[in-house]
Amino acid sequence: MTIDPTMAVSGLGPEWSVGSVGAVEAPADATQGGSGFGSMLSQSIQSLADSQTQAAEASRALATGQASDPTAVVMAVERAQLAMQMASQIRTKAVEAAQTIFQTQV
Repeated sequence: MTIDPTMAVSGLGPEWSVGSVGAVEAPADATQGGSGFGSMLSQSIQSLADSQTQAAEASRALATGQASDPTAVVMAVERAQLAMQMASQIRTKAVEAAQTIFQTQV
């Protein structure tokens, strides 16, 4: 069985595409919230949590016989698993970068 990365589910677009982050700019006023790195990070974590919730709900629906399309359930679970793996790798790289910075001698 091969996976077609361009396959669309429910009109959501390609399965493996990553949405654009958009322009990353420093806020004009440091007291304004919602446009900085912290906001982007919290949105990404919320998106990760949402994908985990959707996968759990889809799995529950499949187990109870309420899901009509098992392939959609498998895709939701795989999407959540890949998102978690990516978040884990990003965290690992960030920790490694911080450790490298702390070990740098001035």
